[in-house]
Amino acid sequence: MSQSYSNGRTSEYSGPTTFGLSKPRDTLFPMMHTGRKRKLPFNPDEALAHLRKADAKLGALIDRAGPFTLRLDASPSPFESLLESILYQQLHGKAAATIHGRVRECYKGDPSPKALIGTPDEVLRACGVSGNKIKAMKDLAAKTLDGTVPSHAAILKMADADIVERLTEVRGIGPWTVEMLLIFRMGRPDVLPVTDYGVRKGYALTFMRVPKSRPIEAGDLPKPDVVFKRGRRWAPFRSVASWYLWRACDLAKGTAPAGRSAKKQDDESEVRLGMND
Repeated sequence: MSQSYSNGRTSEYSGPTTFGLSKPRDTLFPMMHTGRKRKLPFNPDEALAHLRKADAKLGALIDRAGPFTLRLDASPSPFESLLESILYQQLHGKAAATIHGRVRECYKGDPSPKALIGTPDEVLRACGVSGNKIKAMKDLAAKTLDGTVPSHAAILKMADADIVERLTEVRGIGPWTVEMLLIFRMGRPDVLPVTDYGVRKGYALTFMRVPKSRPIEAGDLPKPDVVFKRGRRWAPFRSVASWYLWRACDLAKGTAPAGRSAKKQDDESEVRLGMND
C-alpha cells in the first residue's frame, strides 16, 4: 500500500500487517523530555479548525478529548535516534534501558558510527545486544557514514517521503519506526501511521460500531487502507488526527494524556519493528 505525505508524493512500502499487543509504544523512543520545550513547526489551532471542518466525527472526538497537548521528544541526530530504536525493539522498557545503558557505558556515551563499526561483535553481545541487532546497528553506522542516513541538519530540510525512503534502507528499520520519528521527534504535521495498532483501534472506536460487551479484538479493527482513505480529508494535519485517534484509546480506558500523547500510554501498540518491518 502507499502512504501519502505532505509534499504530495507517495511512499510505497509494505508495513507490518500483524500487530503485537503486549508491549508499550514508549519503548521505541525512550529519551523523553529534557525540560526544554520545543515549539511545534505548525499552528495547532489551524490544524484543529481544519480537522473539525473536514470531518464532523473527528471533530466530536476532538471536543471530547480536549486540547492538543503533544510535546516533542528530544531531537538527537537520525543516527542516535535510530540506534536507540534498534536497541529497544521487541523488548520491554526496563530490559531495553538496561542494555542501552550498558552500550553507552561501553562507549562513555553514545557511540559514533566509526566507533560502532570498529567494535567487535562479542563486545556488544556482552552488553546484551542480539546478533540481529548488532547487524542492524552496524548497517546503520555504515549507512550514516556513506550518507544514506542524513545528518540532523540535512534531515530537517527533507520531505517526509524522502525521509521514509532513506531511513528504511537501514536493516531493521521499517516505515512505522520512521513515522514515529517524524511525528514525535520532528513534529511533522501530516503523517498518518495506518499500520499502527493504536491508530486503527482509535479509528474503530471513533468511526465504527464496535462491541461494548467485550474488549476490541484484532478482527474488529479497520484495514490500513480504510484508515488511509478517510485520512485523505485530514491532510495536511494527519499527525494531529493520529494523536486524537490515540487519545480515543485513552478515553475508552479512562486515562489522561501525559503530555507526550496517548501514544506513550497505550499498551496495546504495534511493536513488531524487529528485523521484519
